[in-house]
Amino acid sequence: MSDPPYRAAALAAATALALYVLTLAPTTAFWDTSEYITTAHIVGIPHPPGNPFFVFLARVWSLILAPTGLSVAVRINLFAAVTSAAATGCFYLIAYRVLRSTMEERGPALWAAGAASALGATAFTVWNQSNVNEKVYTLSVLIIALVSWLTLRWWDRRSEPGSERLLLWVLFLLAIGSTSHLMSVLAAPAVAVLVAGSGQRALLRPAFVGRAVTLVVVGLSFNFVLPIRAELDPIVNEGDPTCESVSGAALAIYTHGRRGCRALSATLTREQYQTPPVTERNAPFSAQMATYAQYFEWQWARGIDPSELPSRLRAPFTLLFLLLGAIGLASAWRAERSVFVYLAVLTTTLTVGLVVYLNFRHGYSLHAELPQARREVRERDYFFVAGFLLWGVLAGIGLGWTWRALARAVGGGRPRWGVTAPVLAIAAIPLALNWGWASRAGDWAARDWAYDLLMSVEPYAVLFTNGDNDTFPLWYVQEVEGVRQDVTVVVGQYLNTSWYPRQLQEMTRGGNQRPFDPGGSKDLYPDREVPRAPVLLLTEEVMDRVVSTRLPRDLTVAFPRLAVTYPAGRMLDRRQQLAIRMIDDAVAERPIYFSSTAGLLRELGLDRWGVRHGLTVKLELRGLDGDPPDRLVQGSAEYGAEWFDLNHSLRLYDDVYSFRGLRERDIWPDRSTRMMPLQYYVVALLLADAAEVDGRDPALVERLRDDARAFRLVADGGLRGRAVAEENR
Repeated sequence: MSDPPYRAAALAAATALALYVLTLAPTTAFWDTSEYITTAHIVGIPHPPGNPFFVFLARVWSLILAPTGLSVAVRINLFAAVTSAAATGCFYLIAYRVLRSTMEERGPALWAAGAASALGATAFTVWNQSNVNEKVYTLSVLIIALVSWLTLRWWDRRSEPGSERLLLWVLFLLAIGSTSHLMSVLAAPAVAVLVAGSGQRALLRPAFVGRAVTLVVVGLSFNFVLPIRAELDPIVNEGDPTCESVSGAALAIYTHGRRGCRALSATLTREQYQTPPVTERNAPFSAQMATYAQYFEWQWARGIDPSELPSRLRAPFTLLFLLLGAIGLASAWRAERSVFVYLAVLTTTLTVGLVVYLNFRHGYSLHAELPQARREVRERDYFFVAGFLLWGVLAGIGLGWTWRALARAVGGGRPRWGVTAPVLAIAAIPLALNWGWASRAGDWAARDWAYDLLMSVEPYAVLFTNGDNDTFPLWYVQEVEGVRQDVTVVVGQYLNTSWYPRQLQEMTRGGNQRPFDPGGSKDLYPDREVPRAPVLLLTEEVMDRVVSTRLPRDLTVAFPRLAVTYPAGRMLDRRQQLAIRMIDDAVAERPIYFSSTAGLLRELGLDRWGVRHGLTVKLELRGLDGDPPDRLVQGSAEYGAEWFDLNHSLRLYDDVYSFRGLRERDIWPDRSTRMMPLQYYVVALLLADAAEVDGRDPALVERLRDDARAFRLVADGGLRGRAVAEENR
């Protein structure tokens, strides 16, 4: 094909970008969004494998957009939108390449390719990942799309002198893309199959091989950013992949962690996640494929039924787009066998191949009856985002073939394209039926949640958190928005690592402790003296020797004004032991808080001394005997008899907390984060109970209960989501 329609492809990309901008998140979001926005902003190191290529590009992109006045979060979210839209443009070219071989006229092929790109761009997961930078995957999707287009372009020009330069670009993109995420290399099997079947001897010449190896080496060298940046100790430095020598770093990079620098190897191989080999299945393959089928079913009509489970109402749409995708592959077979082979191998890699490689546990919602330890902690559809984009494009190609068949059937010898063009409206189905679920417009929940947590604690507090969603948004608010940087956020899970306790110690040592800035709540907390000691006083050698221990005898740990006894036979893991020591070391100078009553507070047997300060729970150093301070109010036994600092909590709730639009949310699409609106529900409900016990104004009590009902409705799926669910029962 000698006339790729680059202008039409650019228009398709621009249309997708306009849609993503229209539904763009205005700030951060839950899961990894905050981590990636933060590390892009400060050039930090996110969780393994560290993603240096993404961090670098996103930081440069953010600097370029800085003069626009857009917030950092919006800039990085736009990075996801632009990379995904550019991938749509590349797949437009691929769709046209296939369609032009089967359609007699250029115009219909252009329109059909537009339908294909629209279907891919509006598949639920593609859309939902393109309007917020939740992951680094839209960059990988762009690399897959660009590699695919360059490979097919090389195939069309393979007999021309110099065409092998296109393959050199392919190899370089695959190599440097791998330093963002290994998803970027998923086009490699399809490229290898097409190249192997080409019979091009020029690719075996030493000059080409030498240049190819050089470009791969250069591309992989971007991983050197990790040890270089880690040496400078950014605030977010996960894994701390520091190396003692360049040679050790090089060995780790070019053997992919098999040799060389230990810390860098652990980061590149994601050692901390202890992923078993694919031969040891985390769930039966049939169950893993069933989860993939569930995610596939969501792509085309997510808004038809709010249920996460396969739905009879969505089934017709699922079957329609499954059939159209199969027709699309069949049209590629008719157009050109080699193109079909490439698309078939790529499709297989992005579907069955990924299911095998990822080796997930049972699906989060599909197997909700199983214990959490046997299920994924959230839905994992985003891992298949490239495959869903590709299948949408294939379905669009199939739709184009169907249009051609109808046009020829109606027109006899001359296709009547205009008469049968309404069939292309099928491409608008995902746009119409996914909008409410894919859109992130007006979603402030994660940012406001983080702000509310940080503002709930006193100056220089230590705040223990449990996982991604009560940690990463706090990092974002602290490092990007500059809110309450004095608070030491301690991720309980990370205490199991060797690097994290050391970083906490260094960040809070002497002159490294960041000062308290009250921000917009100047009279909420009185200032206090800057702590002189770090949050943990153990030496590095002692910290490294802390391991999980089963107590041989009863152990009593005495804190000021309270003591906890752990019975013989009790297992205390590294995380729990370091948390106990941190509380003991820090409590003299720093108030101790927990992001919830679950997690470490309860595990360590400290919940009896917990007092709610709004969303957080403060460890109050007081005995259980005697009269409590006047400021404390205990709720009724019906609601758990929890203690409240009632006046402070009411002030936080009414004057400080921000939960923009949360009570009125039509849809809460991610069931795995429903604990966030549930936390507001619990706080409002318990505040109402404590206020009633304390004899406060009945109107206040009723207002809080109304808020609690609204928060609970959101947690149950939102106004529209719940209404649709009830209609379909």
